[in-house]
Amino acid sequence: MIRFEEVLAKVERSHPSDDLEVLRKAYRFSSNKHDGQSRESGEPYFNHPLAVADILADMKLDASCVSVGLLHDVVEDTVVPLEEIEDNFGRDIANIVNGLTKINQFHFYSKEARQAENFRKMFLAMVDDIRVVLVKLADRLHNMRTLEFLPLERRQRIAQETMEIYAPIAHRLGMGKVRGELEDLAFATLEPEAHGHIKHEIEQKRKVRQNLLEEIKNRLTHQLQEHEIPCTLESRVKRIYSVHQKIRRQRISIEQVYDLLAVRIITGSVRDCYAALGIIHNLWQPVPGRIKDFIAIPRPNMYQSIHTSVIGPQGQPFEVQIRTVEMHRVAEEGIAAHWKYKMGRGMDDKDDQRFLWLRHLVEWQQEMQDPSDFLSTLKIDLYPEEVYAFTPKGKVIILPRDATPVDFAYAIHSEVGACCVGAKVNGRIVPLRSRLKNGDIVEIQTQTGHVPSRDWLSFVKTSRARNKIRHYLNVSRRERAIELGKRILEKEAKRLKLNLKKHMGDGSLLAAAKPYRCDKLEKIYSALGFGKISGRMLLSKLVPPGELTGVAKDRPGKFTSAVKKVFGLSTDGSLKVKDIDGLLVYRAKCCNPIRGEPVVGYITRGKGVAVHAKRCANVGNLLYEADRKIDVSWTGTVGATYAVKLSISVDDRQGMLAEITSRISDIKTNIKNIEAQAFEDRHGLIHVTIEISDLKHLERAVHSIKKIKGVNEIAWR
Repeated sequence: MIRFEEVLAKVERSHPSDDLEVLRKAYRFSSNKHDGQSRESGEPYFNHPLAVADILADMKLDASCVSVGLLHDVVEDTVVPLEEIEDNFGRDIANIVNGLTKINQFHFYSKEARQAENFRKMFLAMVDDIRVVLVKLADRLHNMRTLEFLPLERRQRIAQETMEIYAPIAHRLGMGKVRGELEDLAFATLEPEAHGHIKHEIEQKRKVRQNLLEEIKNRLTHQLQEHEIPCTLESRVKRIYSVHQKIRRQRISIEQVYDLLAVRIITGSVRDCYAALGIIHNLWQPVPGRIKDFIAIPRPNMYQSIHTSVIGPQGQPFEVQIRTVEMHRVAEEGIAAHWKYKMGRGMDDKDDQRFLWLRHLVEWQQEMQDPSDFLSTLKIDLYPEEVYAFTPKGKVIILPRDATPVDFAYAIHSEVGACCVGAKVNGRIVPLRSRLKNGDIVEIQTQTGHVPSRDWLSFVKTSRARNKIRHYLNVSRRERAIELGKRILEKEAKRLKLNLKKHMGDGSLLAAAKPYRCDKLEKIYSALGFGKISGRMLLSKLVPPGELTGVAKDRPGKFTSAVKKVFGLSTDGSLKVKDIDGLLVYRAKCCNPIRGEPVVGYITRGKGVAVHAKRCANVGNLLYEADRKIDVSWTGTVGATYAVKLSISVDDRQGMLAEITSRISDIKTNIKNIEAQAFEDRHGLIHVTIEISDLKHLERAVHSIKKIKGVNEIAWR
């Protein structure tokens, strides 16, 4: 149980000049307002804000920020209005609390829309005061530590959000300790079997590894003292989730992870860092290609260190990280290590590089209306950047892995990206879809009047490039759709002998379009032009009963029937377009969506509505035209089965195939096809096609197979 006096003492030690009375006042206020409330565990609710305040105090944050930790849930979970917070604690603290309060007073048509708006609000608040996200990370960290008291489905949802959003935010802010703990806690919830297996593997040889690390540290200490390099040494075993990622990505065993063990040398100066590197390479054989100098070129989150992997005693590889004391503080705590709030100035100018990504994030999020689009792009943008390329004049441009010259061009300026017609990398002309590597010198060739190509969406990696391209294509397509929709409406009104101007003037046209979420005339034109709604069905609502003849509302027309025949398609009875009847709806073959999983509809050119699973890799590229997206849902029809192909990465051992088929058979699942292949590195890949009835059935099958020892990863489509 955390005591308030301990929190108070921590703040006093790190900020002796702060007014601690505000902290005492926040403690009394929050304790009083949360009195009588309890958490899912049954403990008093106030234990949570007190724990959040303790985490913030450990980060050495100021009294105001720690006070927000105590107050962060008061507005959201009690009847206290924000004005009362401002009256008692001032505008500064009230603004941070407001940035942390979820949007509850508005109606959203989906949970996804609410989630997107909450993140938008948080990021906008971060621009004004970065302490908003520091408190949010502390809040999420304590919630993850106490996650076991929640129902399984809710635990998994929170853990997934933590892995996709909050851990990457901590990484981008350089908060390595917070990020590592969030990832490990989320991993334990999302993949308990894999987490348990790796934890067991690490614990099994922990004593041997600790002895090896002590031997390495003793030898290093002696050599560094001999060369008069003052330093302190630390050691660590790689975090469980990081080990899992490396094993899965490189398909190696835990013994082949080069940086499973690491020694950290913390010196007094940059000069000593490089001197220590020379000593290490004289002591042990370096692993080629494993030297990374993040001191000369810091990571985007301002992380600085030299990394090198060497082969140590008994042939055991290990990593050495070398950095100064200040670099170590920033690496561990990130922005929290040197945060100083300056009377309403928000972020310091010296932090421009660290927050450049945040400014770009806020820039493009203003343009994005679709919640799923916003969330998927946000997840991409939060992932770490890994490629360092250069302009011909030597300016460093930091990009995500596999970025292309088009990404590079947009990183320089949106106009350079739009007018890009070619690129030279290291003096040679390369295709625009080429992948850039560390150290490449890139020269962009432009042409006035050139416009972005739709094809670029299939290979660009940065959200900046993707959203600028989408924006141009959206505007261009929307203008054409509006013009087409206007002509369709006029033609249909003429056929039905309706006075279109009259219905526009008295509001009856907008009233008829309301079920289709068209509250403006321009939206009606756009929906008609993109084929979202039928002009005939819309205007038929304006014709008096008894006068309407020949309008088939519920029966598919001849055109739909012809399309079915030509393309061999059939309407899937288990799927329905919201508010519209008679449209051809079919499941996309690229992702084979399964009953029960989240889906999205996309109006194709002449082939009806293709329904994709939201997980589908093609969704991001298809939905650049937001107006062609359409709401679809699963209907009450049941009984259909779906053929799903599982790709299972396994250790190559005797009996593996038999165990997998047995597990599938145990849950009454039919196997349609199975193929297996083994590789030289003692790994194998099994492809098995099974018949399942819905998403829950598939999850049961996957969960059952994952329990088999030696099953590393399962993908499906």
